[in-house]
This record gives sequence, C-alpha cells and structure tokens, in this order.
Amino acid sequence: MQFSSPLKSATLVKRYKRFLADVVTPEGETLTLHCANTGAMTGCAEPGDTVWYSTSDNPKRKYAHSWELTQTRTGHFICINTLRANELVKEALALGNIAQLQGYDSLRSEVRYGEENSRIDFLLESETKPACYIEVKSVTLLTDGCGYFPDAVTTRGQKHLRELQSVVEQGLRAVLLFAVLHSGIESVDVAKHIDPTYAKLFEQVRKCGVEVVCYKAEISPNGMILQVPLHFKA
Repeated sequence: MQFSSPLKSATLVKRYKRFLADVVTPEGETLTLHCANTGAMTGCAEPGDTVWYSTSDNPKRKYAHSWELTQTRTGHFICINTLRANELVKEALALGNIAQLQGYDSLRSEVRYGEENSRIDFLLESETKPACYIEVKSVTLLTDGCGYFPDAVTTRGQKHLRELQSVVEQGLRAVLLFAVLHSGIESVDVAKHIDPTYAKLFEQVRKCGVEVVCYKAEISPNGMILQVPLHFKA
C-alpha cells in the first residue's frame, strides 16, 4: 500500500480529545491533525516523537491533515491510523500474502452477520470449502518485544469473539487476524493484565475452534505492506 500523497514529518506536541493532535513542523508552524484512533495509544503518542501526516485536498474537511505514522525516538515506526489495518489486510489477501487464507474465490468486506448485529471485516467464500469469517484487530501496544491486544477494556471486542464462536458452531471457519502495526513487535499475546474478561473469552473461543493468525506490516513513510508472519505466544 502506497500513500496517495507523500507524507510530511512534524514533532508531536500533544494528543487530546482522542481525535486531535498538535504538532510543530520543521518550519516552526503549529498544525492540528485529525487522529483516526480511538484507543489508548500507549507508547504511540509521546511528546517529542516524530509524526508523519497526510494532507487531504477535500475542502469540506475541518482538519485537512491526518496523523498516519509515529516514528519513536528509538527508531520504531507505528501506524496509528486504525483505518489502515483493513486496507492492509485486504491488499494482503488479494496478493496471497497470508498463507493460511489462500484458495478462496471471492472476498467481501463489511458483511452483516451474527445475532449481535455485527459486521465482519472480511468474508472469504469458495464453492469447494466453508466460508471464512475474518475479524481484524490492529496491534500497536509494545512491551519487551511483545505486542498486546487490547490496549484498553473492549466490550466491542468481546462481542466480536462471541460472534466468531457462533460462526464456528455453524460449521464455518472463523479467524481472528492480528495486524501488527508496530515495527518493534516480534510476537503477539492477549493483554490479560488490561482486559481479563476479554482474555478469558478469548481462550474459550480458541478452544471452540476460532483460529488466530498474526501478520506484521513493514512500515515506512513511503508505504506499508502486511506480509511478515508472527508467533502468537498464548
């Protein structure tokens, strides 16, 4: 995935109101960026880090600039725009970069399903094997080389687990795909210390047959590609 226009860099001053961040450009100008990330962003938004942002030519946008990447002072790149996770996964599926999810005839996005009125991120279908439901979760929380999900208590994530379990119980295939968007992460685990309820439910649905797949994105200000398989620790 290439960014539609070259990203520009600035220094992060602060993130606030969840969706906004102030930065200072190399020329000394202060800009307010839109932040497409509702999570805690722990370790991804430290004042003084380098921010890479895109600029929209849509005159109707209140904030023309969007925060795309963080480059930490240790040199790691982090994609903080959570909208990019599904774009990367869709591209990876089309390119056949995810070995466990090859061999399907069609791909659909945002398909309604389940008893809790959910939308699955991706639905793979084939005439020769059961349909495959894929729920994508982006991982950016880093501790000692391991990436953890979730980075905050997530009732929505718990709902998605229940829906995936229901898919398996219907004789279909369900996959929880962790899209790792932090260059420093080398393995993935569930954050039991952050959301023990999610962790308990996660173990339950795995035992029922929900599959876990982890892939890491190669990230730079020029573009990103999801193609590096990672180990899931639990």
